[in-house]
Amino acid sequence: MKSTLRALVAQAIDSLRTAGTLPADLAMPDFVIERPKTRAQGDFSSNAAMLLAKLASQGGTRSNPRAIAQALVDALPANAVVAKVEIAGPGFINFFINEAAWRAQVGEVLAQAAKYGRNESGKGHTAGVEYVSANPTGPLHVGHGRAAVIGDCIARALDANGWNVKREFYYNDAGAQINNLAVSVQARAQGKGPDDAGWPEDGYRGDYIIDVANAYLRGDSVEVEGHTVVGAKDPNDLDAIRQFAVAYLRREQNLDLAAYGVSFDTYFLESSLYTSDKVEETVRELIAHGHTYEEGGALWLRTTDFGDDKDRVMRKSDGTYTYFVPDVAYHLSKWQRGYERAITELGADHHGSLMRVKAGLQALDCGIPEGYPEYVLHQMVTVMRGGEEVKLSKRAGSYLTLRDLIDEAGRDAVRWFLIARKPDSQLTFDIDLARSQSMDNPVYYVQVSHARMHGLTRQLKERGLSFDAGNGLAQPLDLEDDSARELVTTLLRYPDVVETAGRDLEPHQIAVYLLELAQTFQTYYNDHQFLVDDPNLRDARLVLALATRQVLANGLELLGVSAPEMM
Repeated sequence: MKSTLRALVAQAIDSLRTAGTLPADLAMPDFVIERPKTRAQGDFSSNAAMLLAKLASQGGTRSNPRAIAQALVDALPANAVVAKVEIAGPGFINFFINEAAWRAQVGEVLAQAAKYGRNESGKGHTAGVEYVSANPTGPLHVGHGRAAVIGDCIARALDANGWNVKREFYYNDAGAQINNLAVSVQARAQGKGPDDAGWPEDGYRGDYIIDVANAYLRGDSVEVEGHTVVGAKDPNDLDAIRQFAVAYLRREQNLDLAAYGVSFDTYFLESSLYTSDKVEETVRELIAHGHTYEEGGALWLRTTDFGDDKDRVMRKSDGTYTYFVPDVAYHLSKWQRGYERAITELGADHHGSLMRVKAGLQALDCGIPEGYPEYVLHQMVTVMRGGEEVKLSKRAGSYLTLRDLIDEAGRDAVRWFLIARKPDSQLTFDIDLARSQSMDNPVYYVQVSHARMHGLTRQLKERGLSFDAGNGLAQPLDLEDDSARELVTTLLRYPDVVETAGRDLEPHQIAVYLLELAQTFQTYYNDHQFLVDDPNLRDARLVLALATRQVLANGLELLGVSAPEMM
């Protein structure tokens, strides 16, 4: 509907430029078609006239926005959508949509079915979405769970907007933490515990280390991403232990993510940046472009040239690189692999390194846009049970694992609760609420609403009543009924929500919208009987129920949450 109105206004502007009412060279303004705050202001409103008046005044022509608004209204092409138009305030154009047009839109929901709400705005373009990217040193924790669902839902939203989406997991398999993992497993393999002499100072204490050590000593085979690693059984072979432990924990993390409904197209190893000489190549390019200098035996990057508050060390005096350098090389590889849009989902604790990574990419002078990559940062999650915070897991030792949470609350509830708020907001996960089968539980509320509409169709068959969707779409929508009108207008906002969620990388908007739609349907459901004797009325109401059911199912799919037919 918004696209239709935008096209009508654009045609009216062209007509006024052709007729000389507006300057022929006046640019097309970036006007909006939006929903006004109150029903009295129409179904949609546009600021086109005020923007045109401003543009005309910049060209030396004084213009009255209300007069331009009236000229636009008079120049609108004949159409079957607009019932009436009003001019309000300083020049807003308010559109009232006719009932037949609303009915046609409801028909589109049923006709497009699972494709409804999807668009092709990103068609022909590739976006890479990197998320989770946990070190393979232990089970995934709840923070990883929030990262996983945010990244996965961003990827789903971009896909719904037509983008060719590549989902990517970056393994930091080259750092000190990996060595810490190896010596921890070795200590367990040698029969040592955390309280024994010789236990590594920063050793991992979780029970999962025992599982890894025992599997290594048994000579178990671990297959991960097409590679097989076999335990060498030798507790003194640290390199063999390191390889086995990393493979073992990568497999465990993959199993956790599969249980969570999260998958990836690419697994990228940090170590590959060194073995392929990509880090050294990147440093050489930065030096060649004149954005580095040496001081105090270290190599520095002039990040202040690109908005940073101070220059940063790239290569320390001992010859090792600081941690942001491989990140620059990694994101350069994304650009080289054709990712026109690169989205990286991280915890908020990574905030300090983001500016220097972007500065490094700009310093390469290779055409990478200034905003590349786009970062989405999430805040911490506090898990509560029985009014008390839950922190520890016997398996992990020092933190609650994602698998623990899924086992307690279920995948659907975990995904919903961890995506339903904006990523940069603190989040409290109440296990008791997530498990409750009550209307206070938002995911349960939405799923029950979806199942309730399936229940209507089952009752229809049980009572031997007919249903004709075509006849239902031919009947008036009864838009004078407040709950019916609210349901129709809320229902048909879904494509806008999908577009915005993908554009702004805010999939939580989909969860917010689905709860609103479910609540709006519930109000309509409470106010109306559906399986009435009058076939015309029955068909008209069931059409709205089925269209709502379809949109709920489509939205839940974008969140990776199931849409059950029975609850």
